[in-house]
Amino acid sequence: MPRRTRNDPADQDIQTILDILRPYGHAHRRADIEVYRLSPTSIRIRIIDPDFKGMDRVDRDDAIWKILEHVPEDAQSQITFLLLLRPEEKKTSFANMEFENPVPSHL
Repeated sequence: MPRRTRNDPADQDIQTILDILRPYGHAHRRADIEVYRLSPTSIRIRIIDPDFKGMDRVDRDDAIWKILEHVPEDAQSQITFLLLLRPEEKKTSFANMEFENPVPSHL
């Protein structure tokens, strides 16, 4: 279960989100969880998990937001991008392309 961030490891909001997602990662060992800060007010999350097979996007979203509800409100309000994919969806997802190569923020 890779968990990573592209940002300073001292970013407390990013670390809090990763900590709250830790039990999900332990339960879904093949999941790849990545969280990064795009700007001072924007945090992006991507979970690539083969266990999403058979789940539509709404069900995936509901399942992950039940976990993210435990993120403190201040950090939760900064989550602007939540991408939940099966591994085979990664290559064809336009949202994934934006996640991997974000348009630079001007903030």
